[in-house]
Amino acid sequence: QVQLVESGGGLVQPGGSLRLSCAASGSIFRLYAMGWYRQVPGKQRELVAAISSGGSTTYADSVKGRFTVSRDNAKNMVYLQTNNLKSEDTGVYYCNARHIASAYEYWGQGTQVTVSS
Repeated sequence: QVQLVESGGGLVQPGGSLRLSCAASGSIFRLYAMGWYRQVPGKQRELVAAISSGGSTTYADSVKGRFTVSRDNAKNMVYLQTNNLKSEDTGVYYCNARHIASAYEYWGQGTQVTVSS
């Protein structure tokens, strides 16, 4: 069992930055690949960025060069640094943990990011 708690969302102007954090507890963090997903009303949840248990990263084309995902296994934390934010980055950002062997997934409750002037 894994509990995930996101924080760091908010209202930001276009071009601004936010750092999202996800605190994980309840299991061995290094056994999980971690991801950040975004959802807007009426659309499916989409992968924004992911980081493997070994530190390899993957990004959606729309955020490459602007977002950076990282993890701190000692602190059971995963981060998403978002820079040069655009209005289309608006949405609820969810933290996801996927066990590297079983592929069982856990989700956080989400944090709202709104990019608007």
